[in-house]
Amino acid sequence: MILSLLEQIDAHHPLVPLDIGAWRRVKVNGMTFSIRAYHADGLGRVSVMTASGMLGLMKMETLIVNPTEKDLPLYSYDRIRALGNDTLIIELYDTQLAPVHTRPLSVAKALYARLPERDPGVHWYDAMKLPESVSKKGKTADTHALSRLASDFTAAYLRLNGESVAEPGAKRAKAAVYVDGLLEKGGPATDPFLKALGPKATAELFRTVLFDTAAAEETAE
Repeated sequence: MILSLLEQIDAHHPLVPLDIGAWRRVKVNGMTFSIRAYHADGLGRVSVMTASGMLGLMKMETLIVNPTEKDLPLYSYDRIRALGNDTLIIELYDTQLAPVHTRPLSVAKALYARLPERDPGVHWYDAMKLPESVSKKGKTADTHALSRLASDFTAAYLRLNGESVAEPGAKRAKAAVYVDGLLEKGGPATDPFLKALGPKATAELFRTVLFDTAAAEETAE
């Protein structure tokens, strides 16, 4: 699914692979994460993580879009397949400089209302998370529909009418609020990295590779 989503992004905003050095492979909780990062022309930073565990019985993939060059919400896609379960999480965070008409996202989401909902729990970042976010947990039989939902929802996101951003710094600063919160307060996907890599290395991975907020941090300091 990750390749399909990257192709969708590339069709709108050509992707240029970035050299991320030793961060291409990271071991966390016995799982090896393969990491890639791209500059998406006219959009911003796109990053991808994939991993498998339990002798291949568990597969995880993550795709993050931090739109520093277009005024859209921050986009985070996670897919976890394990023991006959298929979980899809697409979260959008308010890092916009101005309101964006998000009805197309609600329409795409509503088309798949029949798919089983997943309780996302309560977290510190809920105030930043947009209501159009998706949280589903189905079975193997739902995999095709969940993939269609991810594809349709991402297509709707890429068609949103956010304005072009001349100076990425303002968008990076908005995203840095979310990223700093993850580093300081944690989260379900962040805690394993903090435990395995420590705060300093995790901050480098998040700020310089995954989210591209390092410049905003330097300005703040």
